[in-house]
Amino acid sequence: MALPTPARPRPIPYGDRAGADDRRTARRAVASASCASLIGIGLARFAYTPLLPAIIDGGWFEASTAAYLGAANLAGYLAGALLGRPLAARTRVPVVLRAMMVVATAAFFACAYPLNVAWFFAWRFASGFAGGALMVLAAPAVLPHVPPGKRGLAGGLIFMGIGVGIAASGTLVPLLLRGGLQQAWFGLGALSCLLTVIGWRGWPSEAPAAVRPVAGAEPSRAPGRAALRALYAEYALNAAAWVPHMLFLVDLVARGLGQGIQAGSHYWVLFGLGATVGPILVGHLADRTGFGPALRLAFLVEAGAIAIPALGLGPSWLILSSVAVGAFVTGTVPLMLGRIGELLPGEPERQKAAWSVATVAFALFQAGAAYGLSFVFAHTAGNYTLLFALGTAAMVLALAIDLGTALATPRPASPARP
Repeated sequence: MALPTPARPRPIPYGDRAGADDRRTARRAVASASCASLIGIGLARFAYTPLLPAIIDGGWFEASTAAYLGAANLAGYLAGALLGRPLAARTRVPVVLRAMMVVATAAFFACAYPLNVAWFFAWRFASGFAGGALMVLAAPAVLPHVPPGKRGLAGGLIFMGIGVGIAASGTLVPLLLRGGLQQAWFGLGALSCLLTVIGWRGWPSEAPAAVRPVAGAEPSRAPGRAALRALYAEYALNAAAWVPHMLFLVDLVARGLGQGIQAGSHYWVLFGLGATVGPILVGHLADRTGFGPALRLAFLVEAGAIAIPALGLGPSWLILSSVAVGAFVTGTVPLMLGRIGELLPGEPERQKAAWSVATVAFALFQAGAAYGLSFVFAHTAGNYTLLFALGTAAMVLALAIDLGTALATPRPASPARP
């Protein structure tokens, strides 16, 4: 009796294999972009905050000079946001992205040697430049490779790196400082180098195949300039509204409430934890509701959370405020990027240009609000309530602009029923 011939394994259809390859490419690209946001923003910017007291106490620079050197990163960020796309236009985008990750990594090692103010300023500026370029280029290079229904979650994973950096600034940096200030810079450089290696090969090298839009998922016609300008204004106002938490939260707890610097650091860690999970949660929400409704809900919750310190509601409410604002500091970024995609469907180049403008507006208002609120704080004898009230007002204005734009924009006509 002849044995039955074993069935041959069914070959994988070409389309299935291609789909698996596309998904693998998308996952690797998202991982690379997440590493880039962690290096360029999460570490390069926020790790300087806990390093600042050690720089002053260690006699590297005077207090005023050290603060000035910290601002160099913001100036570099603005320059990187402005020049990132022109740089990418002269060469391939992955080349620029890899170069910026290398620059940010090199800056950590260079800052371990405080040769003089000019040297330190140049490298802090370079790290900010790298962060601005990575913010402008990384996500737009990756998200077109992600299926439309998953772009909210993918954006959340990309910008989660910023939150991880904030959390690390309150936990990892103090541990590194036990070995000395120079060793702390070396440790940050080693971590950045590792992340650069992890994300090196994941950048997509080709444009994705065109994806047919889902019916009903896009407006029937492209929006006018007014809708995009409104979005730029909302993002800029967000940047100003977050400054009280980002600059004065720890000081409010430590000196304003008299709880000490250690308690203030705990609230900063909570802020960082919120910033870590926020992008994933809001991205998941946006995939189900659309980016427009998710953005309006975010504005509403942010306005309430920013107002809490001004109302003096107690420690439990302040914890809620720290976590919520931290979540939306990073969570609003993928929402804005996704909303630009909704307003400019099927136009990747215009989307990239719009995201660049939005990032520049954000950088300008963040720097302006930082200096402006510092001036207000110095000339009002340390009035924390006024600072958080101004932040709340900026957030309410952003919500009003968004609602007004939504009401003023005509909805596409529904198809007539037979």
